[in-house]
Amino acid sequence: MDLATSLSLIVPEIILAVSGLVLLLLAAWGGDKGARVISVAAAIALGGAFALVAPSVCAGASGPGTVAFGGQFRADAFAGLAKLMIFAAAGAALVVAPRFFERAGVMRAEFPVLVLFATLGMSIMVSAGDLVSLYIGLELNSLAAYVLAAILRDDERSAEAGLKYFVLGALASGILLFGMSLTYGFAGTTNFGGIAVAVSDGLSTGQLFGLTFVLAGLAFKISAAPFHMWTPDVYEGAPTPVTMFFASAPKVAAIALLARVTLEAFGSQDDAWRQIVIFAALLSIVIGALGAIGQQNVKRLLAYSSINNVGFILIGLAAGTVAGASAMMVYLAIYVVMTIGSFVAVLLMRDADGKVEGISDLAGLSTTRPALAWALMALMFSLAGIPPLFGFWGKFVVFQAAVEADLVALAAIGIAASVIGAFYYIKIVKVMFFDEPAGTVTGEGDTPHWALLAICAVLISPLGYLLTGWLGGLADMAAASLAIAF
Repeated sequence: MDLATSLSLIVPEIILAVSGLVLLLLAAWGGDKGARVISVAAAIALGGAFALVAPSVCAGASGPGTVAFGGQFRADAFAGLAKLMIFAAAGAALVVAPRFFERAGVMRAEFPVLVLFATLGMSIMVSAGDLVSLYIGLELNSLAAYVLAAILRDDERSAEAGLKYFVLGALASGILLFGMSLTYGFAGTTNFGGIAVAVSDGLSTGQLFGLTFVLAGLAFKISAAPFHMWTPDVYEGAPTPVTMFFASAPKVAAIALLARVTLEAFGSQDDAWRQIVIFAALLSIVIGALGAIGQQNVKRLLAYSSINNVGFILIGLAAGTVAGASAMMVYLAIYVVMTIGSFVAVLLMRDADGKVEGISDLAGLSTTRPALAWALMALMFSLAGIPPLFGFWGKFVVFQAAVEADLVALAAIGIAASVIGAFYYIKIVKVMFFDEPAGTVTGEGDTPHWALLAICAVLISPLGYLLTGWLGGLADMAAASLAIAF
């Protein structure tokens, strides 16, 4: 494939890169006064990239025509669907961030630029067809994310979150690099297709160790147990719009990348990586559920909720089939909507002076802020997977894929563990609707926040089931673009 064709496949990434560089110069020249204009421009760039990627997803792009730069980059439907979720989540962060930071008097022009560069890194991650492009995308995202976590330089919690994320992220990168070096040394190539050929007759001891370390490094990025230790502290300490961004877009990117590594590079050796994925799935479900029970801070609770949900998503990956990959993408799409809605609700939990994050502060919210209480209740029940809300459908499809792959015991354990997780979601609903009003949440919300919350509430309501055929069709085409590796 010639250079011009390869460049045509990375036009969305070129738009993000050029926009980020131009806006970086504007931020340097104009300072924080132009932060809102830069945010709008960044959102437009994301919208342009979204519009360019959407046709490839709808067309189910796959095959040699989607491969660029000698296999380094793949613009197939699987990558496209993941990118649509990433761009949407990044756009939502840019919508809610300005009012949050302006209210605190700390709006910085570099925030939207960092979001663009993080999104560019994630876009490269989900399209990676080689260990080198994998690492470039992952580090581009991570370096921007470290700064985003600590963007409130005068806030001790934000600085602590950024430092913890950086130190543990560096450790995870080292583990990942070690696994990549072992894989390259024993497979003789960094290309996913070449690795698949090298391991087709079985995994050597060196290749098995390489696979294990690569999966461990990626497990950190998706905050899967036992590599989840950074998640509660970073989610609590980072500014809420940044936390919303971390809980949605990077999750999609890292899980899609994990799926590409396991199903493409090591697809023929599913018995080896499936054991690791099942262990991480079950541990994430249990730790996420039990860890959330005693939390008193809403953001920490949502951090454990994200760990719990990653476990359910990994059940779909463990199936190792086209149906499992499709179910995983369906769950991810629903999860992104639920996560964005939940954190927007947290942003609307304000008193006259600023943010409110304590669960006890939600007492009696149904009488003082009924619209917020009902929307938050719907989101909590959807995260718990309680029908008829749309979150139930995400769990249903991953369990169905696991059963079809003869992983009945895994599905049964997952269903049983989901009952434990429902407790802490119902706890929030109980506090809002049955406790005496605390009168803490008194601040007025902003129109963009309410609009985004309303959209998320409608999508996760029973009306969301109208999208099951359309979403399932896109997920099936996306999974089919990986089918050659199964």
